[in-house]
Amino acid sequence: MKLHQKTFIITGATSGMGNAIALDFAKEGANLILSGRDEQRAKTLKAKINAAGGNAEFLAGDVGDIQYNSDLVSYAIQSFGQLDGLVTNAGMLGLGSVTELEPSDWDKTFRTNVDSVFYLLKFALPELLKRPTAAVVVNSSIAAYKSFPNHPAYCASKAALLALAKQIAVDYGPSVRINTMCPGPVDTPFIHASAVAFPDPIQAVSNAGKATLLKRLGLPQDVSKLALFLACDDSSWITGSAFTIDGGILAAG
Repeated sequence: MKLHQKTFIITGATSGMGNAIALDFAKEGANLILSGRDEQRAKTLKAKINAAGGNAEFLAGDVGDIQYNSDLVSYAIQSFGQLDGLVTNAGMLGLGSVTELEPSDWDKTFRTNVDSVFYLLKFALPELLKRPTAAVVVNSSIAAYKSFPNHPAYCASKAALLALAKQIAVDYGPSVRINTMCPGPVDTPFIHASAVAFPDPIQAVSNAGKATLLKRLGLPQDVSKLALFLACDDSSWITGSAFTIDGGILAAG
């Protein structure tokens, strides 16, 4: 098992890519602290993990709250005695052009997408430094590279994650590896919420799949396999890097 007896915190674990990542990590032997807001979805996820022989605990809360991030780390140590890695997956869109977007929505988007990663790393790194093969996977987006209509807060926050992860790799290597994933259009509730920024949301989602070189939307499992690779020792000589996983949509132009 690639993550046997390693402990990971996964934020945004109750839906979409986070859910798939949690299931794949559990199959590979990881002990998990699941973070999210929806307790019912977390209950369902925990049941699947336990049925597969895995171990998972859930702590509900707002990742934009600094104390909650401290609590996640404490809960990991209390539950499993160690912390070996993180997958920061929680995010929000904050839709609206610059002239339309409320400053409070801009702030909330950055608090959820960027501040939460800083907070969790701030509390987690002292524990991660105790482990021999600690790894952090930050889920960003191709929005860090490609602009989308009415997504200024989302695009800016996702680009910020790239710079943050690379800088942390400098300060905390060689003890801790940190890498970033940049998914393209993946078939999750998130892409359908994002599509309301377009005149025809249903068509926009369809067009996104057709725009990839592989002519389909990604699946959460496509992304979870990359997250697993970056979290395990198969990627032991990779840090400070960003990986696009987008069906070739950026290459298509």
